[in-house]
Amino acid sequence: MRQDEQHLRFLAEHLLNSGVSDIGERERNALMRISRRLQANRAQDEIPVEGVTFGERLADRVAEFGGSWTFISIFGAFLVGWAILNTDILRNHAFDPYPYVFLNLILSMLASVQAPLILMSQNRQAARDRLTMIRDFEVNLKAEAAVQALNQRVEHLTWNILSDLNEVKNQLKAQPAAQDTESPAK
Repeated sequence: MRQDEQHLRFLAEHLLNSGVSDIGERERNALMRISRRLQANRAQDEIPVEGVTFGERLADRVAEFGGSWTFISIFGAFLVGWAILNTDILRNHAFDPYPYVFLNLILSMLASVQAPLILMSQNRQAARDRLTMIRDFEVNLKAEAAVQALNQRVEHLTWNILSDLNEVKNQLKAQPAAQDTESPAK
């Protein structure tokens, strides 16, 4: 926690001294998000699993089943069975002869109920996807800030090492000159 406070103090001092006029658009956007107090770990934004209404659960189940190969296979078999039953098996006594008007009515009613349920489920999924996208973006911002901080640390350490190497180099240069003056002449 102490190191976080140091980073915040450094950031605040840097912004106070330099202002925000010379920062890039990315940094400006990050500061705007921080100023709005957006955080990556926001439990209040999650779509709760509890408290989901019966209609929402039904919409999710219908969309899940209605978009599966199982549904397509069963429904295809039903349609083929309907056609065979009313065309070949029952022939003259068919309850829905060839243009299959009754089947068309059933399909229209099914579509009129199923389509809004699927749209409701897609809207809920889109809301979950938006929250996930926002969290991912904020995590990326934090990761970018962490990488920038690491780059600054590496740069600082590099300059420290170079400074130390320069001191060692100067000491080594001074050392032979001192040895030459101290050594007795033969």
